[in-house]
Amino acid sequence: MTSAVHHRTVIVNGLEVFYREAGASSSPTLVLLHGFPTSSHMFRQLIPALADRYHVIAPDHIGFGQSAMPSPEDFPYTFEALTEVTAGLLQHLGIDRYAMYVQDYGAPIGWRLALQNPDRITAIITQNGNAYEEGFVKPFWDGVFAYAAAPGPETEAPMRGALTPEITRWQYVNGVADPSLVSPDNWVHDQALLDRPGNDEIQLRLFRDYPTNVDLYPRVHQYFRDSQVPLLAVWGAGDEIFGPDGATAFSQDLPNAEIHLLESGHFALESHLDTITEHIRTFLARALA
Repeated sequence: MTSAVHHRTVIVNGLEVFYREAGASSSPTLVLLHGFPTSSHMFRQLIPALADRYHVIAPDHIGFGQSAMPSPEDFPYTFEALTEVTAGLLQHLGIDRYAMYVQDYGAPIGWRLALQNPDRITAIITQNGNAYEEGFVKPFWDGVFAYAAAPGPETEAPMRGALTPEITRWQYVNGVADPSLVSPDNWVHDQALLDRPGNDEIQLRLFRDYPTNVDLYPRVHQYFRDSQVPLLAVWGAGDEIFGPDGATAFSQDLPNAEIHLLESGHFALESHLDTITEHIRTFLARALA
């Protein structure tokens, strides 16, 4: 029987934070942290697939999905600020020990949570959630770093291009061995949220802040070496945003990391849900034993 998924909203730091929740609160907790340009919607099928064994929480970051979208004048759209809200949500829910699944933007948020309280993290699943410079694929990141270094009309134009329907669709189907497995509902849903008035400026702020995540990498690598946290990488090898070298790089600091490269792309859950689910269930059963 499929586990029921609850859709809830709470106030954190004066902001509405939406999250999906399933599974018994007495079970080990797994926190799912989504990427750009999506929301907890990306986990809609994974949550019930894991909730028989785990307490699963999947929030929408501020500015994404069903969570609040204050203007950049009212909220500092940085990865540090997004992390602060996520930490506040976990505190509100009384969650002080958890495994986490990180993808894209969810990774730098997850790394900050781990650096703040390393003893709270029981295991990490990274699905195209980067922590090494080896993972950056040109030319996508050349544009991001150029814009962050020198914001202006010329460098901003390519970044606005990343907010278009064409690129949103590309993120879902690029690198997928069988694109017919990926529902168009994904990019239609995400694009509708990106197209909300004012959301473009929010995304541009986060693009400009992205280099702070790279600056954090040495501390993240030290955390990996010190903690030897159990880590599973299930990675779409065809991703031209975070390439497969980003997956194999985890073994530099975590020699026991379990790494699986899949014939998929940036949103590998859409084509490889069953495979990823099985890897997670096997990994967590061992890591949390």
